[in-house]
Amino acid sequence: MCLVALALDQSRRFPLVLATNRDEFFKRPAARLAWWSPGPGLPDILGGRDLEAGGTWLGLTTQGRLALITNVRNLGQKDPAAPSRGAIVPRWLAGDLSPDRFWMHTALSGHNGFNLIAADFHRGECFWASNLDAAPMRLERGLYGLSNASLDTPWPKVTALKDQVRDAIDTSDSLDALTSRLFDALADRTPAADEQLPSTGVSHELEKALSPAFIRTTDLSYGTRCTTLVVTERVNKRLVTHVLERSFSPTGGMALLRRSLLKDWPPRYSEETPTADVAQAVVTESEENPAEAASVRKTRVRSLLKPEGPRRRRPAASAV
Repeated sequence: MCLVALALDQSRRFPLVLATNRDEFFKRPAARLAWWSPGPGLPDILGGRDLEAGGTWLGLTTQGRLALITNVRNLGQKDPAAPSRGAIVPRWLAGDLSPDRFWMHTALSGHNGFNLIAADFHRGECFWASNLDAAPMRLERGLYGLSNASLDTPWPKVTALKDQVRDAIDTSDSLDALTSRLFDALADRTPAADEQLPSTGVSHELEKALSPAFIRTTDLSYGTRCTTLVVTERVNKRLVTHVLERSFSPTGGMALLRRSLLKDWPPRYSEETPTADVAQAVVTESEENPAEAASVRKTRVRSLLKPEGPRRRRPAASAV
């Protein structure tokens, strides 16, 4: 991913809202949103797939894990021989390592700069991490923004997307209204003013071209390949999660919308080990109207994240 807004427990009705754009070279082959297997004995992943290196930029599993990754744009520190960062997401989704062991292994793997948002909703935890930072930071309730610098670095498109996501959550009276507004926000092609552009080691012309939420370079070789939304809605206190993806051609044409509906996801946090058999039984994919989520059962409303005491605030990031 290259632009992300994540809202955790900012709305009673929509406790999880994730709005993202993936920017990449169009010549790099990729598969669209679908369930796929990363290997024998590993949990199936719902997400797109990089067909060149085999990883993904965003995915989730029925066991309650979710992860996404963005590159850190710093040409002076880029190693062309480094391993693909897309392998990090499936590694987290495999669920075979605790967060501390996972991070130690990942940080030492020689990747170019990256940001990782990794959630284990079964344990009520969500983290942001970067291999350019000392250690992962546990995320609490809040609204977060991310692009190709550190978490909440106030690049214009990050700030604008956070503002639009906050407003959409606060004022949308239906799932369709919310997703429509999120798609519109991520389709914004307005470049940043010259004085607001970050400095990441590329030319001024390219910096300008990369500054909108929706990107398309003049030679049509690089840009926003897909927009993905993950929205969890409480329907009579039952959680129903909608994953929607729009993919785009180099000329900007939009492919058909893909949608997956997951019932009772994310799971309620628990100390027990999740079982794939139980989780798979409550997952469906559908092209139906999401408002038609069928019969519900009563459950106690609570946050997606397990309380961990007072939040330790991170110093405000500056523009890069």
